[in-house]
Amino acid sequence: MVAKLVAILIVGVLAGALPGPVLAQNCGCDAGLCCSQYGYCGTGNDYCGTGCQAGPCYSPPSGGGGGGSGVSVADVVTNGFFNGILNQADASCAGKNFYTRRAFLDALNSYPQFGQGGSADDSKREIAAFFAHVTHETGHFCYIEEIDGPSKDYCDESNTRYPCVPGKGYYGRGPIQLSWNYNYGPAGESIGFNGLNNPETVANDAVVSFKTALWFWMNNVHSVVSQGFGATIRAINSMECNGGNSGAVNARVGYFRDYCNQFGVSPGDNISC
Repeated sequence: MVAKLVAILIVGVLAGALPGPVLAQNCGCDAGLCCSQYGYCGTGNDYCGTGCQAGPCYSPPSGGGGGGSGVSVADVVTNGFFNGILNQADASCAGKNFYTRRAFLDALNSYPQFGQGGSADDSKREIAAFFAHVTHETGHFCYIEEIDGPSKDYCDESNTRYPCVPGKGYYGRGPIQLSWNYNYGPAGESIGFNGLNNPETVANDAVVSFKTALWFWMNNVHSVVSQGFGATIRAINSMECNGGNSGAVNARVGYFRDYCNQFGVSPGDNISC
């Protein structure tokens, strides 16, 4: 027993002496990855949730203060609100019988920090922003997949960490229209499906589909929500900004204003890009 205790102590001392990413300010993580409380890089709740030290954390890093607003997303995203969007899609739309409030709430269980932080009004603005983008990206939940997606090349061959699989298309799918191999790969790792080999899962499983939207949001958009709706547009499609596609920007802003009004909050400042 004494020998075992000595061995454990020696291992502990050596581990503490070894330089590691947990000691670095950003853990040495690549852009878009979180530094977990244990010093590992990745995405999802285990990395970006409780104790997250750096990167697109779901909540402020340890010691950073802050906290949840106490707003129930389910209470804000009522059947009436969700169906108010869905009912504007034509009956012939593929998404009409795919996207459901239940699927959204099931997916939300994996992202408890969505719509949290700041004041209650801040939370409602984030929820409004998310659904404004979803409405625009899917045409009121009409589209599951990007129009003419299979004809488009979304393979970044320079990304060797998440290499494209021959014959697979990484075009837009889901509520936020997840695109590119470098998004399908890590999204799949975080959610629990093979994003590179089976990207079509995003168009076949409604819960996974919403999870990819929330995954992208929490990793790329959540941290800039406080900067105004315009910042969320840049995070999702910066090419639309600065005159790139003013029609799309105006549409997104219009949905955001509408949903803020439905939630009884002001849209805030900096709502366009």
